[in-house]
Amino acid sequence: MPQLNEPKLIAGNANLPLAEAIARRMTMHRGVHTGLVDARVERFNDAEIFVEVYENVRGEDMFIIQSTSNPANDNLMELLVMSDALRRSSAARITAVIPYFGYARQDRRTKARTPITAKLVANMLVGSGIERILTMDLHAAQIQGFFDIPVDNLYASPVFALDIISRFQGQMDELMVVSPDVGGVARARELAKRINSPLSIVDKRREKPGEVAEMNIIGEVEGKICLIVDDICDTAGTLCKAAEVLMENGAKEVHAYISHGVLSGPAVERITKSVMSSLVITDSIQPTEPVMGAHNIRIVPTAPVFAQAILNIWNGTSVSSLFEQDTLTPIYETLYPGIR
Repeated sequence: MPQLNEPKLIAGNANLPLAEAIARRMTMHRGVHTGLVDARVERFNDAEIFVEVYENVRGEDMFIIQSTSNPANDNLMELLVMSDALRRSSAARITAVIPYFGYARQDRRTKARTPITAKLVANMLVGSGIERILTMDLHAAQIQGFFDIPVDNLYASPVFALDIISRFQGQMDELMVVSPDVGGVARARELAKRINSPLSIVDKRREKPGEVAEMNIIGEVEGKICLIVDDICDTAGTLCKAAEVLMENGAKEVHAYISHGVLSGPAVERITKSVMSSLVITDSIQPTEPVMGAHNIRIVPTAPVFAQAILNIWNGTSVSSLFEQDTLTPIYETLYPGIR
């Protein structure tokens, strides 16, 4: 597949530090300076979003870096308006890099007279001129089918596996991967295979949304270092309760590996006061000051894998190669020296 002129990055306001880190990594990989396209993304007094691109992007391969995290509606609208601006500026191709895909939890009708908002968002993105989506750990993998354009869904589990191998050297035989619910078993099993660990499941019963009435552990966790694996941590109520139940069942330590740290409301306070030794999240959502200051929350960077994925898309080479730990190890070797 022939290359387009240049890969050019433009960022909204959702997660500028991540966008800048991706640009730095691309510069390092290519040996050619890659910066963010000079543009302004701002709001009028009535909160309308306005975008102006100051550089020529005609015929360029454009990548918009924008998570649709809190405030979800504002960040989604920024993404749509940026895409429209680039399309009207004759960009050759527009790829939306959405590290955290908001509204993904509304992927089906759970009751009568409710929307499938994830599908609505997909329609809006395609209608704005976006021709490809690059994201990470979609809440429901079948959301890829909501789009009639290519969707590349990266996974955090290979990066988490590198972190676990580095952090728990000499203790790998004591690890137990835990799925916090039956619906997350496939995700937890994927990580368990990568680190060659057994799998346990927390069976939770809800009386009403947001409230867990009962939790039971499927599997033997006594004396184990338990690693809870999930894609999203919002208010952290269920996560902290699961950690308590694991400790009550004889777990030696409890750590959590969560792809997207939404961490809204009382989440940070709950986590800092919980029995969890650590919560590891990615920077797909820009961390707040309380998150940065929490003693038991650690952040794993995603810029290396996103930078390489962008370059692979630009070059027309495989993105799925980044699902393999062997491919990611050289990319993360400065973070995890000695990992093989």
